[in-house]
Amino acid sequence: MPIDAFVTGAVETALNQLVKDDVDSQRRLSRLRGKVISVTLNEFGKTLYFIFSQQIDVLAAYEGEVDCQLALNLSVLPELRQHANLTQLIKADKLSLEGDLQLAQHFSSLLSGLKPDIEEKLSHYSGDVVAHTMMRGVKSSGQFIQQRLLKRQQNLAQTLTEEWKLLPQPLEIAYFADQVDDLKSATACFEARLNQLLER
Repeated sequence: MPIDAFVTGAVETALNQLVKDDVDSQRRLSRLRGKVISVTLNEFGKTLYFIFSQQIDVLAAYEGEVDCQLALNLSVLPELRQHANLTQLIKADKLSLEGDLQLAQHFSSLLSGLKPDIEEKLSHYSGDVVAHTMMRGVKSSGQFIQQRLLKRQQNLAQTLTEEWKLLPQPLEIAYFADQVDDLKSATACFEARLNQLLER
């Protein structure tokens, strides 16, 4: 159970700090006051209970009445931040919801508004110039890594299609699709002519 306490404590502290720093998030929190939402992460079989009052309390176990229950995979969690996606996620069976949909939308709206300003926080400890330089370095490193991954994917695709011939090239696929269409047309013409001959 200590790991549950650590996770819930970390999530609770982070959420409350982010809400405290943003006036709009405090307004969004007020719409959830007095409500309880459970979020089950399917991969772990763990449920977190979010209890809303003046702040957000996060618990690993709760015996009271839950107003809204959400169950989802960890990969869907970032999409939960866009409340316009909720109904699409439900239709695609990526999100299971029991209870008040509007409450889930308010929760999603609260999450979408929580955008930590890391540079601002860092500047309190290191100064504005150092914080800005560090964040710019982190962003450029992220872009560099993303470009390298994209290049690796392109190289792998090229190796599989051109060198090892394990996969067909896009033009080969298009040519095959055209041949299938031609065969389908020829078959339809043959069938029509055969039917005409049989009717005579």
